[in-house]
Amino acid sequence: MKLLKNAILFILLALIVDVGRYFFIPDISRLARTNPGKTAFMEYREEEWRDQGRDMTIKQRWVPLKKVSPSLVKAVLVSEDNNFWHHEGFDLEAIEGAVEKNIAAGEFKFGASTISQQLAKNLFLSPSKNPVRKLKEAILTWRLENTLSKRRILELYVNVAEWGDGIFGIDEAARRYYGVRASQLTASQSAKLAASLPNPVLYPPTGSSRFVRVRSGHIYAIMLRRGLVVPDYREVMTTPDTPVAQSPDSVVVGVPERLIQEAALPDSTEVAPRGDGDIKDEPPQGDEGDKNQSGN
Repeated sequence: MKLLKNAILFILLALIVDVGRYFFIPDISRLARTNPGKTAFMEYREEEWRDQGRDMTIKQRWVPLKKVSPSLVKAVLVSEDNNFWHHEGFDLEAIEGAVEKNIAAGEFKFGASTISQQLAKNLFLSPSKNPVRKLKEAILTWRLENTLSKRRILELYVNVAEWGDGIFGIDEAARRYYGVRASQLTASQSAKLAASLPNPVLYPPTGSSRFVRVRSGHIYAIMLRRGLVVPDYREVMTTPDTPVAQSPDSVVVGVPERLIQEAALPDSTEVAPRGDGDIKDEPPQGDEGDKNQSGN
């Protein structure tokens, strides 16, 4: 019995150390001025390709947020994190709604991850859904929100998000799917890219999936209803850029280009909770796959 107790205590201590170290490492502050190199999620994909015997490489282009179409930014926020400007890393209202849906479904099917949580997972963790990983994600999310600006979190997210098989970063995705730079994406293209985020490998934005077609239609309708610019968006997007150093294994796209003009529509402060009936949080049942950004 004593041996069993000691074993349990040892396991608990190891667990505390394993989770607790994320309060101190990695160094989050460097992300304020340095773009990350290969992320944990990229390494996970590479290992997966090796196991499958596939000769694949990561394709990514870094681009500053000011060179990303405002339509894309708005579409991603509508799709992934309606309350991004207002929460501190965790959307409690969305979490409560997800818990209720999971209880009703009798399984862990719906998630409520914010963009900050998704970024923490993509940068440093695996797509596993186990509780220990979620604890680590929560710690890293708290640190990201307390160290980086919302604008920087969003800039990192659109550049490390997976947008297709081997495609990472919005500029690479824009060029691959539509033959344009990230700054040139239209509202319709942006809605389709955002709609594919739950699993872009299964549901590519230019594919024939009904899931992407219906979801992008909802996103586009909400974008039209709200207008392109809301006060929070205007304030953050006009903040001066912080000089950013580039990691050796990243690619910078720095071609000067004219930004899409802000739509001359009235500002709207409308904020709808995620999963309010306009946007479905999950792909159709049975199409699990590895959730890319909004999965938990």
